[in-house]
Amino acid sequence: MDDAIAALVARMESLLAPLEERRFPARFFLGTYLRTTRAVAAALAAGRFEDPSWVSAWDVEFACFYLDALELHGKAPEAVPAPWRLAFGADPGLPPEAHVLLGMNAHINYDLPQSLVAVIPPGDFASPSLLDRRRRDHERIDDVLAGRVGEEDLALQRAGGRRTALDRVMAPVNRQASRLFLREARKKVWLNTRALHAARLEGDAAYVVRLADLEAVSAERVADLLRPGPVLVRLALHGFGVTLD
Repeated sequence: MDDAIAALVARMESLLAPLEERRFPARFFLGTYLRTTRAVAAALAAGRFEDPSWVSAWDVEFACFYLDALELHGKAPEAVPAPWRLAFGADPGLPPEAHVLLGMNAHINYDLPQSLVAVIPPGDFASPSLLDRRRRDHERIDDVLAGRVGEEDLALQRAGGRRTALDRVMAPVNRQASRLFLREARKKVWLNTRALHAARLEGDAAYVVRLADLEAVSAERVADLLRPGPVLVRLALHGFGVTLD
């Protein structure tokens, strides 16, 4: 395993243990994320990416946005960005899959564009061929995530996920929907990444304003998912991702 990814996995494991001991709901998303990170490490080792060193650096950068928010929540919850504050503050009685969905939504919509801007220097945005390579590697992560949907569904069932007879019948449909939602969200992520990059070129003040916009729309989507009613219907209507104006 890549040294940087190995260190990331170790950090996740150290954070997961006390969450499981306290039965804190954040353990569901972190457990899913840990297993996914191991899968990404395996894909890196198998040579599935065009630029494995960049993918490794981006994977660590991306994860740290979430892990930093998780650690901050334990010290100063009011200082946590709004999307994560809502996700971490969700009703503990929600089923495990709901907590995972909230975590994924906050992480993809709010953290992912920031992480891409952090690991794609301004000069790289001026190179269409290099940016295409970054995007292709980014899309290969989708394949890793999609390949884990079934296994993660089983893991959440073992963790106490609620499955009615209808849920079991609809499982293949829900898994396909998960793949579609991820693809839809990641397309919007690239648009938002370009918006943050444009703000970065304008200066720090412009970037802070644009990041606040992203935080607001990301928090609105998490809040939408927290409302009572069929989540898949709302996702079908509003989408998983968010877009900056």
